[in-house]
Amino acid sequence: MEVAAGLGLGPDLAEPYGRHRAKISLDALAPPSDSKQEVDRTQGSSGPLRATRGPSGPLSGKRGPSGPLSGKLGRYILVSAVTPTAAGEGKTVTSIGLTMGLATLGHRAAASLRQSSLGPTFGGKGGGAGGGKAIIAPLDECLLGLGDDLFAVESANNLLAAVLDDHVHRNGSPAIDARSITWRRAVDVDDRALRRVVTGLGGTIDGVPRETGFDITAASEVMAILGLSSDLADLRRRLAEIVVGFGRDGTPVKASSLHVVGAMVALLQRALQPNLMQTAEGDPIFVHTGPVANIAHGNSSVVADLIALPRVDYLVTEAGFATELGAEKFFHLKCAATGLAPDASVCVVTVRALKSHVPGAPLDSEDVGALRVGAANLGAHVANLRHFGAPVVVAVNRFPTDTPAELAALREEALAAGAVAVAAHDAFGQGGVGATELAQAVVDACDASTPVPVLRLYDLDDDPVEKVRKVATTLYGAADVQWEPSASRALARFVKAGYGRLPVCIAKTNLALSHDPNHRGAPTGYTFPVREVRLAAGAGFLTVLAGSIVTMPGLPPGSRYTGIDVGEDGQVVGLR
Repeated sequence: MEVAAGLGLGPDLAEPYGRHRAKISLDALAPPSDSKQEVDRTQGSSGPLRATRGPSGPLSGKRGPSGPLSGKLGRYILVSAVTPTAAGEGKTVTSIGLTMGLATLGHRAAASLRQSSLGPTFGGKGGGAGGGKAIIAPLDECLLGLGDDLFAVESANNLLAAVLDDHVHRNGSPAIDARSITWRRAVDVDDRALRRVVTGLGGTIDGVPRETGFDITAASEVMAILGLSSDLADLRRRLAEIVVGFGRDGTPVKASSLHVVGAMVALLQRALQPNLMQTAEGDPIFVHTGPVANIAHGNSSVVADLIALPRVDYLVTEAGFATELGAEKFFHLKCAATGLAPDASVCVVTVRALKSHVPGAPLDSEDVGALRVGAANLGAHVANLRHFGAPVVVAVNRFPTDTPAELAALREEALAAGAVAVAAHDAFGQGGVGATELAQAVVDACDASTPVPVLRLYDLDDDPVEKVRKVATTLYGAADVQWEPSASRALARFVKAGYGRLPVCIAKTNLALSHDPNHRGAPTGYTFPVREVRLAAGAGFLTVLAGSIVTMPGLPPGSRYTGIDVGEDGQVVGLR
């Protein structure tokens, strides 16, 4: 509650939810009482923000200042990264460390991060709540305690599925062609056996048999809607627009026609309120919504950002995975919902990650040559971020095995790629004091830049095929895009139904810039394969599945659940 009070969120706006987090009332979406009632937007949107743009400057050198609100929107910082590798990049460590570093310099700073899905927490990836001295505290509350939000999403998703199947069973009106049903169920664990299932077996009283499947909750359209809604009314509107299938005449059937939207809103009302937690050093972190970036839109919630920005000097938000995934969707999907553009982008990299793109290169001993070869991947990601307009700062997450020669070569490669600054940090080992160089580089980049609108890669009036082509050829390095006939047929149905102007949300592997996880570096000249298209009308995009990507992961060998337990003192161990 002290952390909330430092943001001007008193007991009327911040409700304790246990001992280690608070739910923030949607009443906080209204401008702070001392904010100027003006709008200064780089996007020219008519969305919900009502405050002037710009920071209020350092506040007396005091950590985590709690003085009067500035009445301005804080600087908006996007954190993305190079292609993930087994060596680890530390994007969340950097996001949390940057927030702590800004606070150490005396700025009012906060972060807005996604909440962890139980799938990766118990699976192979891990929870993604930071590490070392740059973590969300307490870790077990962040990785397990926020599950009530995930359960609300899962429940709303599956309520709609149950109502839909009952509607078909009873031959309800409007009539739905059971073969056209697109709505799937969701569960928040990695369970490959549920990717394709047949429901309705057992006889006429048990429903209509049909083939369907489950998605992990993080990939549910309901999760995307929760993350992109700007308030409760927007949540209701988006839920009503969900298309669950089609009539025999090709007319889309929406959730609104099944009279279930009110019940879904009731399940999701509390989940729409952002969770406020803190870093290990007491800085505010909004942890809210958990869409993953390789199969969903990969960004934390709109409402958390809208609540935080009028109350801070700097808001750090993280887009999932790398620039061609979470960051691209941040610009094309989230910025469209907020009407905002970031003041700076940060691209996280490690020496080890770049050397990982060179087969046989040693990760723990010096190899400048391998680093320079692997730097092609960094160059591609810096170029990706530059396409969208904001200045790019490269953040080097430093490891003890990095050598001065390697760090110098990395700095040279990053500047040559177009970064405005390169700063190394050790937030993992030192916390905020280990990230002040990075924090100052971000402050300087913001001060030197002029706010510009997001430079989008495509127009909404472009044909969806052209939208995918522009993203694939500009950000992924593809030479062309090939569509499976079934994907083309599905897209044609969606376009005919009036959804051709929607932006695209491309689902692909996170392990390479391309669709192929075996591609290293910065691949070019290949054909990008589109396998499937799904309509997410409520979320407001077309989901395009490429290569072998699936929306229900499976548990990999050596999953993390084997090391998680509760000790004799009642504390959860093994989380990371």
